[in-house]
Amino acid sequence: MYNPKYFALSEFNCQETNQNEMCPEFLERLDALREACGFPFVITSGFRSPNHSNERHKEKAGTHAQGIAADIRAISGKEKYKIIEQAIALGFAGIGVAGTFIHVDDRASGDSNVTPVVWTY
Repeated sequence: MYNPKYFALSEFNCQETNQNEMCPEFLERLDALREACGFPFVITSGFRSPNHSNERHKEKAGTHAQGIAADIRAISGKEKYKIIEQAIALGFAGIGVAGTFIHVDDRASGDSNVTPVVWTY
């Protein structure tokens, strides 16, 4: 299991079940993103159990339930821009922009047919 440099593994525990099945490679990439940004990240959502209220209605497990996604608190436009800029440079394929956080994921991990995507909430 990868031991993140900038995070405690417990920061990624499911908020409803306390489970944590984060992908070690994703955590390594998230550490690289944090390093590139140069400021602390607060994780607002990491792993989500398939029984999590945001996951159980989905036909296929979402990226949080696969352990390959995190939501990072970001309030200022400057922080959001830096996270997005560096996430793109580091090859994160899913980037969601919300009012108070940036979602990053590895949806294309191992699948060259997946097109990178950016969306807003």
